[in-house]
Amino acid sequence: MHISELIHALRKLGHEVMVIAPPAMEHAEFGSDAGVVALLKRYVPRFAYELMELAYSLIAYRRLRRAVLSFRPDCLYERYNLFLPAGVWLKKNFGLPMLIEINAPICEERGKYDGLSLRRLAAWSQRYAWQGADVVLPVTAVLADMVQAARVPKERIAVIPNGIDLDRFGNNSLSIEDAKSRLGLDHRLVLGFTGFIREWHGLERVVDLIADRAEGAGLHLLVVGDGPARESLETRARQRGIADRVTVTGVVDRDRVPGYVAAFDIALQPSVVSYASPLKLFEYLAMGRAIVAPASPNITEVLTDGENAVLFDPDQSDGMLRAIERICGDGELRRRVADGARNTIARRKLTWDDNARRVVELFERLLHPGSNVVAPRGTGQA
Repeated sequence: MHISELIHALRKLGHEVMVIAPPAMEHAEFGSDAGVVALLKRYVPRFAYELMELAYSLIAYRRLRRAVLSFRPDCLYERYNLFLPAGVWLKKNFGLPMLIEINAPICEERGKYDGLSLRRLAAWSQRYAWQGADVVLPVTAVLADMVQAARVPKERIAVIPNGIDLDRFGNNSLSIEDAKSRLGLDHRLVLGFTGFIREWHGLERVVDLIADRAEGAGLHLLVVGDGPARESLETRARQRGIADRVTVTGVVDRDRVPGYVAAFDIALQPSVVSYASPLKLFEYLAMGRAIVAPASPNITEVLTDGENAVLFDPDQSDGMLRAIERICGDGELRRRVADGARNTIARRKLTWDDNARRVVELFERLLHPGSNVVAPRGTGQA
């Protein structure tokens, strides 16, 4: 999602962008399993699948080479993926400046969650891609430390967090009262969450909080999304006798998400991966929601307790619940952090348009070091 947002922002600035991606990804629906790729991952032995990933770089390079010869870009922008050195090959062979965006250390991530057979090869491919780019763009300072540990010089690392499209999330004129009314949630204090529902988010404990709290009849949990933990969450609500105070929407078209977030009194950002830059966080900020989030280093790069959020210690099992209790019982605190959240986007320039300008400025420096020339108009995205 965020790469499409950045492409849109670059085009708004007047730049030409050619997108080159695997055919299955170019035409896949959001959230789809990319068909053939999913089947290969399921039935091909892991080591063979990883070799196929690396071999695909030869095909990718041929497609990229044809694109460069026809489009004649001034520069290359790549979203990092494992076992894919083709972008660096292209940069070296054509002498094009290259930025590489990193959202996760995929070698470590896959090794932990999916398993890797060819670990040394995977680690080499990750270092090769990171070290081969002119500038590496991690989305958090935590991730930047990991990139630097891979022997990428600090001066070639520029942290650019994810952002927000203000046309979609910042200009919603729907009042919180109207948003609640449309959803049948009048006179409720709404705790909201958007995204993929997983067990480790701890939303079942929020259900328990609503059920146990003496004044819980006034609370409502609104979950905008779907995921593997949905069934257990809804089961828990039925078991606790509060099924009417928990709503799970299922998958919602992205253009409709702001209408739901507008109904949140309190927006929940549960525990996150330590290096992530969660997209939902920027949506909450842009819409001026009162946020409850963990005080993990990647989150505190953006949020400050009592200023634009209420933060909790992620190492304390009841930390999120205590933070929710705190903000539920303090209307002034909710108003203060909601106002702080809304101001954060403009103050920190956390929009996709701002990110696109940062990317263009980096390319300008690479193409014309020491000068103040206008940015080039051709950008290739591998």
